[in-house]
Amino acid sequence: MEETLVLVDAAFLSKLSKHLGKGKYINYSIIDFFKKLSKKQNLFCKHIFYYTAPPFQSENPSNQESERYKKYRRFVKKLSKDPVIAIREGRCQRLKIDDNFVYKQKGVDSLMIMDMMKIPIDYKNIKKIVLIASDSDFVPIIKYLSKLTIETILYTHYSKNRESNLSKSNELLKIVNKYVEITKKDFENAPLKKEVKDEK
Repeated sequence: MEETLVLVDAAFLSKLSKHLGKGKYINYSIIDFFKKLSKKQNLFCKHIFYYTAPPFQSENPSNQESERYKKYRRFVKKLSKDPVIAIREGRCQRLKIDDNFVYKQKGVDSLMIMDMMKIPIDYKNIKKIVLIASDSDFVPIIKYLSKLTIETILYTHYSKNRESNLSKSNELLKIVNKYVEITKKDFENAPLKKEVKDEK
C-alpha cells in the first residue's frame, strides 16, 4: 500500500467534532481516525503532523486557565507517546472586541506550510498527502507540491452558511486533486480507547 503523510488542522477538526456532535465534542481515537481516513484512500499512514496551540495563559493565570493548560499538557504527553504523530504548536492570542474576549490561534498555518514545503526533501517517496483543513491559505503550497507531482487529498466539511466556521473554500476545493467530506460516521469508526481523548 502506498504511503502517505497526514497533516491536520486540530482547531478545525475540533470545531467539526462539536458541530457533528450537535454541540458536544465527539470522543474518538485520534490516531486511529487519521489512519482510517488514509486507508479509505488506499493509503498507509506513515506519519501524522498535528497542528494545534496551547490554551491562552495570561501573565497571572486564573485557576481556570491553569487547569485548562494542565489538561492540555496531559493530552499532548499521552498523544506524543506514539511515534507516528508529531505535534506542532503555535500560540493562542487573546483579543478584546466589544468588551468580549476572542481567542485565535497564531502561527499554526505557517507551521503547516513550512512542513509541506519540506515534504519533497524529507519524504522523497511520498507522492500523495492527506490534508485535513478548510483554509484557502494552503492553495499556493498545494500548487507548488502539484508541480512536483505530489497530490493532495483534502478531507474537509462543507457548510452552506457563509458565516459558519465550517464554511467551505471553493478555491481550496478546486486546487486539490481530490476532496472528501468528513462525516460523523468517520468519527464513530474510530472509537475511543480510554488512553487519549481529544482536547476541548
